[in-house]
Amino acid sequence: MKYRKFEEGECLYRNSLSNDESVKDWQLEGKAKLSFNEKRLQIENELDPDVYGDDAHWVFWCPVNFPDRISITWDFYPIREPGLCMMFFSALGRNGEDLFDPQLPKREGKYPQYHSGGINALHLSYFRHKHKDERAFRTCNLRKSYGFHLVSQGADPLPPVEDAISPYHMKLIKYDAIVQFHINDLPLLEWEDDGRAYGPILGGGKIGIRQMAPMVAAYHNLAVHRAILK
Repeated sequence: MKYRKFEEGECLYRNSLSNDESVKDWQLEGKAKLSFNEKRLQIENELDPDVYGDDAHWVFWCPVNFPDRISITWDFYPIREPGLCMMFFSALGRNGEDLFDPQLPKREGKYPQYHSGGINALHLSYFRHKHKDERAFRTCNLRKSYGFHLVSQGADPLPPVEDAISPYHMKLIKYDAIVQFHINDLPLLEWEDDGRAYGPILGGGKIGIRQMAPMVAAYHNLAVHRAILK
């Protein structure tokens, strides 16, 4: 497959994710423990998934509304598995509301609240080491909501935690109908939305980090640039 070429333009947002001050305006949905080891944001579940099930998972939202045609980059450090990591993007209310509009249904980290609730979003899962079948055949999955639509898959090169040489540099591009994903500059997935099969093409919106318990991971050097199609 021949991937389209993009380059980074103007920086719209940059966050080292290195201390409490860096995420003071971020919004957590669900319960999680945040710490800053070696000046990196480390996140793990607060609730035991064996006791609380889906209530143990969470989403951590950046407060900024981003336009379309962006490149999102971050450094990823897997620390403990099993688990799953995900990035939400282009997230808005289903009628265009701000994601934090108090009129939207309450969200507390349960996945159905995000894929079949009051919002539209794209969501890319890239460390799918939660269940045995995911670990046996590892893929990156791109879904589009509203609805639980699996729209594209790519191979996941990330190893088990014990073999990881972190950080892994992640790049996620949203450019009109195109979504593209790379790890360490290796292109893994490109999908073009036809705007019909799964609803209209999504535009700008918020981005957010999700983990499924008992995953522990760290994040550093989040940046959002304008994406330029070469």
